[in-house]
Amino acid sequence: MIAMVEAGRDLLRAAIRRRDPLSADRLLTMSEDLARSPPGFAPALAEQILSGYEAAPETERRAFLSGLAVRLAPDPVRLERAVAGFGRRPDPAALAELHAASEPRRQQLFRNLNLARDGTTRLVRLRTDLGRWRREIDDADTLDADLAHLLSSWFNAGFLRLERIDWSSPASLLRKIIAYEAVHEIGDWDELRRRLEPQDRRCYAFFHSGMPDEPLIFVEVALTTGTPRSIESLLSPVRRVCPPGQAQTAVFYSISNCQDGLRGIPFGSSLIKQVVELLRAELPSLRTFVTLSPMPGLRAWVESRADDPVLGAAARAVLDVDPPPADQLRRLAATYLLTAKSGAGQVLDPVGRFHLGNGACVHDIHPGADPSAKAQRQSFGAMVNYLYDLGALERNRARLDRDGAVAGARRVRAFARRGAL
Repeated sequence: MIAMVEAGRDLLRAAIRRRDPLSADRLLTMSEDLARSPPGFAPALAEQILSGYEAAPETERRAFLSGLAVRLAPDPVRLERAVAGFGRRPDPAALAELHAASEPRRQQLFRNLNLARDGTTRLVRLRTDLGRWRREIDDADTLDADLAHLLSSWFNAGFLRLERIDWSSPASLLRKIIAYEAVHEIGDWDELRRRLEPQDRRCYAFFHSGMPDEPLIFVEVALTTGTPRSIESLLSPVRRVCPPGQAQTAVFYSISNCQDGLRGIPFGSSLIKQVVELLRAELPSLRTFVTLSPMPGLRAWVESRADDPVLGAAARAVLDVDPPPADQLRRLAATYLLTAKSGAGQVLDPVGRFHLGNGACVHDIHPGADPSAKAQRQSFGAMVNYLYDLGALERNRARLDRDGAVAGARRVRAFARRGAL
């Protein structure tokens, strides 16, 4: 039976290749049919739609995504009837009908598309397209919200598998680690080996059964005797290897999201917490869990403060001198991390938003910690330690959510106070 299904799929893909690619309008009509299809009929039609979409020219794919927001919105007639019915008799049955009527038909379409071969992977790629063409697609935010809603359920941390990646892992996976590394570029295989093989190095990744060969997010960890002040101390080819039994600190020095189509899906915090628990069980000597993190928004924020009546002098001093004065840079960075917020009231720095949202604390700031050109452009080469104090995570996160208060060590708060003078 399985062989017959696979043969049918092969014939379908061959048929699509032989004729002209399906138009956006044809794909949308088929999608409307799929959204109404009983589950038993869904896989073949789902395969035809996804194969047709993937074979279509870019203009047709963009038109298809734009059309989904309009043609597979909630049925207005059904929704109006459900609202009226609930108004007349607000019982559980009426509420269930109102909920069903208000759900966009796109969500049922995506559920059925997921039944195609490698459906989950292909839907993640479709969301990658959506993000790339967001400005050219009508009502892209609504369509993205529907996909994100479903993917958040499918990629719940309870469905993910944590695996350690080491030098003995398959070469195909190791190539992906090199390709997906987003914080500190891995130049070649020798450099990758230095990050995976030594006994004081660890790398862990989340995987999902729907994408078994693709890491979703991975974290690189260094085992050390103390809190690092520079990335060179962790990545130098001539560094001293720390025997794991002597390590007191686990340093999360690189966290990389691998799938653009899963941006905003919140499984990163679960990765950190699971790795912490795993390391604590393996190495009871570990006492401290910190990051060594970039501050990608620092330079832009400092530039925006050049004419500020309070911070302007410090900002100009940092902008006008290379390398910038360490004391001024440390003070500005502390003020930035503790106080800078977006228009929506969130922590402005994207890396800080992630770690502080997990309940971490701004522990220390290190000017000149990363000499790379990228770090110079983003943060004048400064880096920050976020401390994961397991006993304070929930309290820190609650204060951030409730009051917008960022947890910071006493010395970091002292830096910020001096910077505001």
